[in-house]
Amino acid sequence: MAKVIAIANQKGGVGKTTTAVNVAASMAATKRKVLLIDLDPQGNATMGSGIDKYEVDSTCYELLIEDKPVQDVVITETSGKYDLIAGNSDVTAAEIKLMEVFARELRLRRALEPVRDYYDYIFIDCPPSLSQLTVNAMAAADSVLVPMQCEYYALEGLTALMDTIKKLASVVNPDLKIEGVLRTMYDPRNRLANDVSEQLKRHFGEQVYRTVIPRNVRLAEAPSFGAPAMYYDKSSTGAKAYLALAGEILRRRNKTLKEAS
Repeated sequence: MAKVIAIANQKGGVGKTTTAVNVAASMAATKRKVLLIDLDPQGNATMGSGIDKYEVDSTCYELLIEDKPVQDVVITETSGKYDLIAGNSDVTAAEIKLMEVFARELRLRRALEPVRDYYDYIFIDCPPSLSQLTVNAMAAADSVLVPMQCEYYALEGLTALMDTIKKLASVVNPDLKIEGVLRTMYDPRNRLANDVSEQLKRHFGEQVYRTVIPRNVRLAEAPSFGAPAMYYDKSSTGAKAYLALAGEILRRRNKTLKEAS
């Protein structure tokens, strides 16, 4: 059964979509069957997957509001070799429509149930806000991956985000866990980044991934070419870092499964 991971942070500009696209591509490169859901109305994960968000026939709107099954809205030909449910400005309309729907916070969860046995991993790129879309993602997910920059305000925001996730878990998804905290756009020459990194490890311990995503020009350039970093420049440090992250996620899951058996 697929593990569903929501990639979320209420703060924008922390590498959330970059992480969603690149970890999905890296996981697909390990021969896992992967679905990426672009739940952000900006549609950046869609564009970063080599799909024109203005030309798609179906998006998360059709999935959440019109009850179309996943197989009718999924795009199977992406630059990252994973399946995609696209996002664009129509998803904003979906958020408004959700306010009128019964059990609105469970729409995504119910939509994914028929395909969870088909995929190994489902990643959800959340909007940078606590909206009905984000609540849907949290209700559908097994865990939350939190990308963050090693900056002072980001550390304060992370504490607030963790509290929000706990509150959402108590209301819509008691089984929701923190998948991990990912340090992004990391520059080891920056003293503040190192200090914040150490504070993160002290406060969150093993929840902080050992893998660190560096500041990398290739990672920043890849979206404009509509491809994950590993297909734009597989030798770049950014591409290698996300491959390492995929490996770490797999090892953590295997360890959890062994401990549960």
